[in-house]
Amino acid sequence: MKKFTAILSIAFALMLTSFTKANAQNSEIDKVVSAIKSGSSSDLAKYFDDYVQLTLPGQGDSYSKAQAEQIIKDFFQNNSVKDFELKHQGNAPSGHYCVGTLQTANGNYRTNVFMKVKGNKEVVKEIRFQVVE
Repeated sequence: MKKFTAILSIAFALMLTSFTKANAQNSEIDKVVSAIKSGSSSDLAKYFDDYVQLTLPGQGDSYSKAQAEQIIKDFFQNNSVKDFELKHQGNAPSGHYCVGTLQTANGNYRTNVFMKVKGNKEVVKEIRFQVVE
């Protein structure tokens, strides 16, 4: 009976640990969504990988973390952010992703964010802003 209780306790602890880790990673994408919603390039850049693939109307490339932050800052300044409506959020094989609509003073943008696990944290690997027509 003691063995059964010990095994059950270990199994419960392992399940709790994996659940906590999954929630911690989910909270990272929630923080990214919050940064987009507030139009804060500096808060968003906290989650950037060393290089980030950015796609914006008229441009797209891979940029260093500092370059990507500046490009997003300019984008947010030129398109005053009103709101971000999260449409879908999910798990990918190596991280998380989300899809939503960024509402700005100059129009709406379909927004895709792709994150991946790097080391023991999750980082933004790619962001796409596409004009909604």
